[in-house]
Amino acid sequence: MRRPRTMTPTVIDGCPDDASAPARRPPRIPLIDWLRGFALVAMAVYHFTWDLGYFGYIDPSTATTGGWRFFARMIASSFLFLAGFSLVLAHARGLRPKPFMIRLVRILAAALVITAGTWFAFPDTFIFFGILHAIAAASVIGLIFLRLPVAAILVAAVAVTAAPLYLRAPVFDHPALWWVGLSLQIPRSNDYVPLLPWLAPFLAGMAACRLLLAGKLAERLAAIGTGVHSRWITLLEKAGRHSLAIYLVHQPVLIALLYGISLVAPAPAVDLAAAYRSSCIDACEVEREETFCRSFCPCTLERLIEQNLFSDLMRNAIDVAQDDRIAEISSQCTMATESGSAAKE
Repeated sequence: MRRPRTMTPTVIDGCPDDASAPARRPPRIPLIDWLRGFALVAMAVYHFTWDLGYFGYIDPSTATTGGWRFFARMIASSFLFLAGFSLVLAHARGLRPKPFMIRLVRILAAALVITAGTWFAFPDTFIFFGILHAIAAASVIGLIFLRLPVAAILVAAVAVTAAPLYLRAPVFDHPALWWVGLSLQIPRSNDYVPLLPWLAPFLAGMAACRLLLAGKLAERLAAIGTGVHSRWITLLEKAGRHSLAIYLVHQPVLIALLYGISLVAPAPAVDLAAAYRSSCIDACEVEREETFCRSFCPCTLERLIEQNLFSDLMRNAIDVAQDDRIAEISSQCTMATESGSAAKE
């Protein structure tokens, strides 16, 4: 008499349904890799836009203002959310120290590479605490929340989001504490992702995964895409599986590509005065009304040129936050604009 075939236990969170079976590493959920791959594509699009501005093909402020700024925040949030989701998925049945440490060391090593590389390429705006640094720090902090109730995780996420609105203080202006995210002065960096409030999407990802596991929905997620053979979906999944390597390589490749293009077809000469007025107005309108900014910025431009400071300012040879001459010009133009005239006193 033939023995009946047994069903293979479903493994989602690191422990088979059959307690007698040997523990196995949980399989990857294809959907998570697809989402991570899609986030990589979005990131490449954003960085390419930033590179176009850096080489002068578009307005340099394009990638840091308006919808593009919101786009960048959505990309960072998605990476952190998926990192939090993956942390719970990998350690749902108990912390696995060795895999966790291997992953953490890889992320930290990549973060140090980014810091070192940008220190040499952009010394005034190098990345000292970017997305990789944030993921590494959040992963360590996330261990505290692995076994806490989902409600506690969500409350912590809300508190983390609100913290920069209420807890900023001068003590955090010290460079050694910039990574916290509570400084009054925003540090200059090409990618600044401080712990507060960016721990929030990571915690949200953890909470989402916990809810899926509790609701037995993880099995359905794992089944999504099992029979999909689309070329583009396959590429997204492969990219998601190697997201760290792609993150490290894509920007040097894009910069090298645009550098080569610039040698053949250089960008048109930039009108520095127009660029200054545009960036000044964009920054000013965050705090003041448009009419004020459109008088204030031309005033500061005129005085900067008169005092032979404009060229040094545009090549980042002046520290705007520390130079008393810049503060004096700003004060003079503020008073002149508020009094109804931007003419020189």
